[in-house]
Amino acid sequence: MATMARSFLQAISKDEVVAPPLRVVQIEGLAVLKIIKHCKEFAPTLVTGQLLGLDVGSVLEVTNCFPFPVRDDDEEIEADGANYQLEMMRCLREVNVDNNTVGWYQSTVLGSYQTVELIETFMNYQENIKRCVCIIYDPSKADLGALALKALKLSDSFMELYRGGNFTGEKLREKNFSWMDIFEEIPIKVSNSALVSAFMTELETDAPVSQGDYDRLHSSTTPFLENNMEFLIKCMDDLSMEQQKFQYYYRNLSRQQAQQQAWLQKRRTENMARKSAGEEPLSEEDPSNPIFKPIPEPSRLESFLITNQVSNFCGQINGVAGQNFSRLYLTKALHDN
Repeated sequence: MATMARSFLQAISKDEVVAPPLRVVQIEGLAVLKIIKHCKEFAPTLVTGQLLGLDVGSVLEVTNCFPFPVRDDDEEIEADGANYQLEMMRCLREVNVDNNTVGWYQSTVLGSYQTVELIETFMNYQENIKRCVCIIYDPSKADLGALALKALKLSDSFMELYRGGNFTGEKLREKNFSWMDIFEEIPIKVSNSALVSAFMTELETDAPVSQGDYDRLHSSTTPFLENNMEFLIKCMDDLSMEQQKFQYYYRNLSRQQAQQQAWLQKRRTENMARKSAGEEPLSEEDPSNPIFKPIPEPSRLESFLITNQVSNFCGQINGVAGQNFSRLYLTKALHDN
């Protein structure tokens, strides 16, 4: 009996070590509707909520969610939020609803979610949950006929670097790490029960097209493009400021190296004179000298996040512009016919 128990525990520990990588996030349709409703009701205010579900092999199942309350004052928000979550989890457990935390969701504006706060939240969740995701919903894209849901997780290589707190150029080159390796996007699969699918089938109309199909042909996307351009310009300004920090660092580093070389040359000349006089030479290293104090290199994390934002805005502008050209060509062909 003891041998069987030992084998069972070894099998469990082995399964935990070789857990398969996360391949897909399967989310219930009801949970999707709750996320959309919460984010659209408070737009453009950014809101967050808790994701509940199960971690089954390579699939993370999201079966339910609940919103976090929005408060105007900042006092005791963290403590009240923790008590609110515990109370909600207790209530869900009493009615036999999945209450295992698998991550959180949050709204965003034009996809501007790549921030240090998001990374810190991920790291806090990772302390208790080995595999968690953040579902991002962008209400501004709903007007374009798109369901802007995105599931994200931090890459393992980035979490290793973040725990070490070393984002210098040398360390990044050593790890062959780029700005594209911070986040990993996980495919989302929306699932419904058989009864819900049957009910939705009954609700479908016999019309070949719906109002949503007509909305996708709407060619006026000027506000969306203007907002993207404004955000892109702001990001370029922030990126320019980050580059100025590195330029200032390299100027100071070059000046310090020149001072060190001048001091070293002077010390060597002095040692030659002391050696000629039969005296002991002085050390060529002086840690107490300020010019030998290393200058800390600025972290490249912020510049990586800004580059991610710039890439995201450029991709959105490119996608919307391409769709607009397709609509214009379609409209022109219909008009000619």
